[in-house]
Amino acid sequence: MGTKLYVGNLPFSATENDIASLFEKAGKVESVRAVMDRETGRFKGFCFVEMQTKEDADKAIEMFNGSELNNRPMVVNPARPPEPRNHRGGFNGGQRGDRQGRPTRY
Repeated sequence: MGTKLYVGNLPFSATENDIASLFEKAGKVESVRAVMDRETGRFKGFCFVEMQTKEDADKAIEMFNGSELNNRPMVVNPARPPEPRNHRGGFNGGQRGDRQGRPTRY
């Protein structure tokens, strides 16, 4: 398994292929996953790039963090593990209440 990088502040016109070909200059790219908006389906301006080795990932950070792509300075950092989500459920955080948000009594 490789080392995953967060790549942010990308132009909205960038594609996964554009990012992969750019990062191949630093080493072997395992995968690129662009993050898309769920409602519009448009690229959100950041992605995750998995490099084959830690050395390739370190080289990519050194080469591309702060460098410009279409006049936008890229942010390239090691990706952090996702934080657990708080599933509250439904409207009103899953709590029952009347129209003014007051709890109902049963």
